[in-house]
Amino acid sequence: MKRQIGQTGVNVHPVGWGPMPLSTRSERPDREGALEVFKAALDAGIEFIDTANAYCLDDTETGHNERLIGWALKELGVENRVHVASKSGMIRPNGAWVKNGRPEHLRASCEQSLRDLGVENIWLYQLHWPDPAVPYADSVGALADLQREGKVQHLGISNASSAHLREAQSIVRVESLQNPCSPTNQGDFSEGVIGLCAEQNVTYIPYGPVGGSGGYKRMGVHPLLSEIGGAHGISAYQTALAWLLSKGTHIVPIPGGSRTTSVRDSAAAAAVELSAEELGRIDALG
Repeated sequence: MKRQIGQTGVNVHPVGWGPMPLSTRSERPDREGALEVFKAALDAGIEFIDTANAYCLDDTETGHNERLIGWALKELGVENRVHVASKSGMIRPNGAWVKNGRPEHLRASCEQSLRDLGVENIWLYQLHWPDPAVPYADSVGALADLQREGKVQHLGISNASSAHLREAQSIVRVESLQNPCSPTNQGDFSEGVIGLCAEQNVTYIPYGPVGGSGGYKRMGVHPLLSEIGGAHGISAYQTALAWLLSKGTHIVPIPGGSRTTSVRDSAAAAAVELSAEELGRIDALG
């Protein structure tokens, strides 16, 4: 069963893909290797891809991931089959991650992202991170201006609280909220962010759903997730994704992946059904 992104009218496979590792790791694959991962993701049914202009090694190659996506989708001839979301609001000076939510920066970033993706407008454009030096309303308002000008179709926010969502919704229709969430990082459940998204028909997009770059290896051998996964003949990663998917039809996780086996494994989690007892045991990890 596919899931709709906000109120866009677009339905996608329940699991999306974050190709960030194809650009942010020093050991990243070359273009042909990356293309094989794209093929595997599409063959597995994935239809939603999330990127950002900051997905690169440093500011000398800003937009690397967007350019890779734009090239790969054209190379495969699937531009009309895949829905691509991008983000702005972070910069990468010397490889650091620095917030920049100034309206003029967001506008310039969008213009460059349009060129790097090779599209006339960006399907879903998200504020990457709230910038404490800039009023949140100013950053969101800049995205709303881009939407009115036809440069982006739909808007989302990322790394945001319930308060951010309410403020953004008072300015413009928000279709998605992207935050870190996993069995070992359940804060958005207890803090009501995910529930608020459901109330407002906003799609919740968990990133790092299988641990992220810092916890991926640990989650792969997590005792409880491995035990439950073993009972179903699946990986601990699929178990984590199945748990998230069970929490609401407005949830579309975007596990990262730079290998063909990873993206296939992630997509297959959509077919997994865990028992109420298993789900409860995972809930208790929070």
